[in-house]
Amino acid sequence: MGSAPTPEPEPGPTRGRPARLSRDRTIDEALRLLDEGGLDALTMRRLADALNSQAGALYRYFATKQDLLTAMAEQMLAGCGDVADDPDWAQTVRALAHRLRAALLAHRDGARVYAGTRSIGANTLRFAETAVAALIKADFAPDDAARAMFSIVHFTIGHTLEEQAAASDLADFTPLRRALDPGTYPALAAAGTALTDPSLATHFEFGLTALIDGLRVGVRK
Repeated sequence: MGSAPTPEPEPGPTRGRPARLSRDRTIDEALRLLDEGGLDALTMRRLADALNSQAGALYRYFATKQDLLTAMAEQMLAGCGDVADDPDWAQTVRALAHRLRAALLAHRDGARVYAGTRSIGANTLRFAETAVAALIKADFAPDDAARAMFSIVHFTIGHTLEEQAAASDLADFTPLRRALDPGTYPALAAAGTALTDPSLATHFEFGLTALIDGLRVGVRK
């Protein structure tokens, strides 16, 4: 009898070779590098090195760095539009705003990455569709619904930009407290508690409520 045939090797990555480059893997690695070093340190060359690839290979998937940032922004919004339908449109858009803020805060410089991108991916469109549909259902004209959605998104991005930019300076309000001389700045001194409040979530909630209340009385039919 002859010897038993040698079994075929199990399918899988070849030992010693890097994982195959793909669009999804590139985005995931870019987000990891973002969390590690921030946006200023994220370059196409550094990303290629982390992927054990050549920078030119990345351009098969992203023609420019801005294209990469748009794809990263799209990935950050995964699941953000999955908000349960609520009879009160304000509760729907409030939930969406909080989800967007949380998604941006989940990544270092997340708001900087997201700002200025123009994704037409499923995550972004799902988020926008949920917001605009809730507003139209509440008798906003379609164009007004879209503008209201933009107002809420832009407020959230702007607030989160400031939140992330100031993150390292929030611990010590001593210089600001000293600067609030009641004789020179009586109004600011009176508002000193809010001005030195480290809870940016409180500021966000106040601004979001003011925006929603304004939409409720000023834009809706």
